[in-house]
Amino acid sequence: MELGIDTRLTLLAAGLIFLLALVLGVWKYRQMATSPEHFAHPYVDISHRASLLYSFATLLIAVFVELSSWPTWVNLAAASVLVFFFLVAIGAYIVHGAKQDTTNQFENPTASLHIGMWALVVGEIGGFAVLLAGFIAGQFFS
Repeated sequence: MELGIDTRLTLLAAGLIFLLALVLGVWKYRQMATSPEHFAHPYVDISHRASLLYSFATLLIAVFVELSSWPTWVNLAAASVLVFFFLVAIGAYIVHGAKQDTTNQFENPTASLHIGMWALVVGEIGGFAVLLAGFIAGQFFS
């Protein structure tokens, strides 16, 4: 079976995010092993869990990319938007975990945080809606 470049790149992203999750798991373990309370910082824990979940979400996205009837560039663009926002979220969690500056990033929200969250909402829902529509068009109406 020959996979399209859009699917291959999405699967590569899933694998790299999963590898990141495994590395973040080591960071979480080290904090748990060395902390007097045996807990990792909440954002270290969140970055690890989010990476695991996003890696599997990216696998799901790859399936919709492969089965979509849209052109390769549309599928790749939609998948890229989703992966971009997954990585931005993980990156923010890593920064908060490394800085240990908060246990809740919404405790003192800024305008840029709210703008970023709305961009994430539109990007993730919109990106997946494009892929879902391509799947529906290709699998039910072609």
